[in-house]
Parts: sequence; structure tokens; C-alpha cells
Amino acid sequence: MHPAFTLHHHGARDGVTGSCHELRLDGGAGILIDCGLFQGRDERERGDERPEIDFEIGHLKTLVVTHVHIDHVGRIPHLLAAGFDGPILCSEPSAVLLPLVLEDAVKIGFTRDRRLVEKFIAHIKKRIVALPYGQWHPIETGTDAPKLAIKLNPAGHILGSAYVTCRIQPGLSTTNNGQRTKDNRYIIFSGDLGAPYTPLLPTPKAPYRADLLVLETTYGDRVHEGRRERRQRLREVVERALADRGVILVPAFSIGRTQELLYELEEIIHRNRARFAAKGLPWEELEIIVDSPLASRFTEAYRELRPFWDAEARARVREGRHPLAFEQLTTVDSHSDHMHTVNYLKKHLRPCIVIAASGMCAGGRIVNYLKALLEEETTDVLFVGYQAAGTPGRDIQKYGPRSGYVVLDGRRYDIRAQVHTLSGYSAHADRKDLVNFVRRMRHRPQKVRLVHGEAEAKAALARELEALGVDVD
Repeated sequence: MHPAFTLHHHGARDGVTGSCHELRLDGGAGILIDCGLFQGRDERERGDERPEIDFEIGHLKTLVVTHVHIDHVGRIPHLLAAGFDGPILCSEPSAVLLPLVLEDAVKIGFTRDRRLVEKFIAHIKKRIVALPYGQWHPIETGTDAPKLAIKLNPAGHILGSAYVTCRIQPGLSTTNNGQRTKDNRYIIFSGDLGAPYTPLLPTPKAPYRADLLVLETTYGDRVHEGRRERRQRLREVVERALADRGVILVPAFSIGRTQELLYELEEIIHRNRARFAAKGLPWEELEIIVDSPLASRFTEAYRELRPFWDAEARARVREGRHPLAFEQLTTVDSHSDHMHTVNYLKKHLRPCIVIAASGMCAGGRIVNYLKALLEEETTDVLFVGYQAAGTPGRDIQKYGPRSGYVVLDGRRYDIRAQVHTLSGYSAHADRKDLVNFVRRMRHRPQKVRLVHGEAEAKAALARELEALGVDVD
């Protein structure tokens, strides 16, 4: 490692969740990149006896948030409780979305006392510093430390997502010929990179240079379908699933995936208004239910953040279309309405699409739908995102096609539903995209450190990067 800094990983070095990386400078000052929750197998391997924040924080000057998914921000309440008092830097859209995510996290993990929750969120909002994309922001590191600045660039993963470039200026150093010169170093943390042509989001562009790249590898061993092909597959899966007039359950995270699915479904309905999704069910009459108060709030925030949408999405709005608020969309907010919907669908098996969190079936309202409908042969479960090892979603995905079972809330449920996976709808870049992120740099990194991935994905991506002549750690 270059003597001006060292890296320390407090999550997602060997797994896919709990992203938390520290850049520590000579002189001891450091910054944190993300502070996310562990989930599934990663959570179990840590053990219940380990504290949420099990590393020193007194030297940390700031926290930089790449995006607001819970596996990147879920430990922030614990970080503050442990005594961190620095600013929280993020993009302008993330500054709007982060309080919504943390409010939900506090209600689940700490307290539902409204006064305490409001007090915490007010505290969070005071800490947040919204940074425009593409501009350097200096970090106060003290007089004895190298100078540090960061810059955020769009990552194309969810609205507001960013990769972080850290510029270290160690000061003057002596070269071999005795002259003194500046020796800047550039360290990039990818956060989660998105695939090209992700709905609503501009495609991420590779940076000019990096000396060290800390790169996510979620899908480092897979290649996604193109957007046109995956939209076609989504339409075909929905039509096939509705042929027996059952319910389609889509586990999806409240932010990012839900809005992208709504965007794509609106396009499918728009293009197929004269066709039938199933016998007696025109596409334009197909009800799409979003059962999540949090998803509804995020979708509202997405609409308010329209200036950050890509050109295609803004063009649809100018045409008079409403990609995130169309006629066939129904939202369910209250718990009583949620339970009424679950019970109604269990009794009547009305054909519709239900999108509910959590995306890995590890909690949230999707669990009640699964318990009610997973043992029905007319039900279809459609996975459109990554399922981490050790989560119920991974078990359904793996054992469902074998007529297996899953344990939900301590009870075994046989999987009689049909199970489908559309990996092309992942918000993560695939192997080709990750390689291109490196390949297209004008000055490629001297070293790439792979994080946020399972062993097979890392190994596959490492082979591709090493073929480019890059040193992979």
C-alpha cells in the first residue's frame, strides 16, 4: 500500500452485505465510505455477540455515502450512537432519500416512539452535506495529515448513487534526480455500479484515472441480458404466469428496484394496450399493487427528483405519460389494508402483480404474501434482484424449482408456486460492465481490490481483470 494511506474494511470485504470501508491517511485521520447492515449469511457469520460498530471511530473525520440501500447505510444509527460526530456527505438525490431510509431503519431496529424518531431524523438532516456530482470537496484532516478531497460521480445503480474518487496530496516528495514534486494519489470506491441503460438513470462513465480501485463484484461471474431482451422476457413471464389467473409476487427493495419495475411495466402496458396479458385480461386492465408505505414515499421522492432522471425518462413525461404514477397502479399503505389485501388474494386468487419489500424476503410485507400464497400452484414468484446466501429469497430461488421448502417466521412452507428469475433486472453491473469500467479508464489502476461479492464472483472477475494486466487483490 502507498505510504500516504492504508485501507481498512469493516464489512463487505469477503461478503456481499455490510459495506463499510475506511481510508486512513498518514497521521491517523480517516474517512468512512458507507456503513451498511449485514444481512443473511454475512449477519449470521458475525454472530449476535459482536457489536454493530466494532472498530475505532475517534479518528474518522467524515462519512461518505455512495447510495442509500440498507446494506450501505443501515449501521449509520449505530455509528452515531457510538459517538461519530462528523458530517455525512452524499449526492443531492441521496440527501433527499437518506432520511427516509434511516427513519425506517430506526423504527425497525431501535424505537417506534414518534418523538424519538423525529429527533433522530432532525439530527441526521443537520449532518447531511449534499454534494453536486463532478465537483471536488475538501475534507478537513488536520495539519499533520496529507490533504484530501473527494468527488462524486453518477454510478447508475439507484437514483443518487455515486462512485467516490479520493484525491490525496501527500505534499512535496523527492524524486530520484533530487527534484521535489507533488505526488497525488487517486483512490476510487465504486460503491454499487449500475448496468447500462438502467431505467430512469444515466449510464455510469468510467473515471479518467485511479491508482487504486475498490470495486464491487456482486455479479462478477455473470452477464445480463440487454434491456430490450429483458423487457421482452418480463412481458413473457408475466403473460405466462397470469395464464392460470394467479398472483405474481415480486420481492423488491423499496428504493431503486421498485421504481425501475414500475417504469418498465408502464412501458409494457403502453406498448401492448391492444393485447391481452391473459385470457380475458387486457394489459391495460392489469392491476399492479405496490404494498409498501416506504416504497410509496420513495416513489414520490423519485418523482420530485425528476431533474436527475435520464433523457429518455424526461422525454416520456413531456409526452404526457406518467412512468411512476400510471392508471393501473394501486398502492397499499396501512397495515390493515395490507392484511386485507393478503387475505383477499388468498381467498380469490385474483390475477395481479404485487410488488413488496423486502427484496430478499428476509422481512417486510412480502413475507405475509409468501406465507399466504407460496403453497398455491397458481402463484408465481418473480425475482428481479440479487438474493444473498442465507436469505429466504435465496432458498426460494434455489429450492423452489425442485419442489422444496422455505422457512418463514419459524414455520416450514412447501414451495408449490412457480419461481422465475430475471437477473437482467439487477441494478448491479455485470462482469462485462465491471471490466469495461476499468478498461475505459485513460490511466488504469495499479491495483484493484475486489469487495462486495461472493468468492466465485470475485474469482471470475479477477481473471478478466488480470488479463488486462491489472494487479488484483
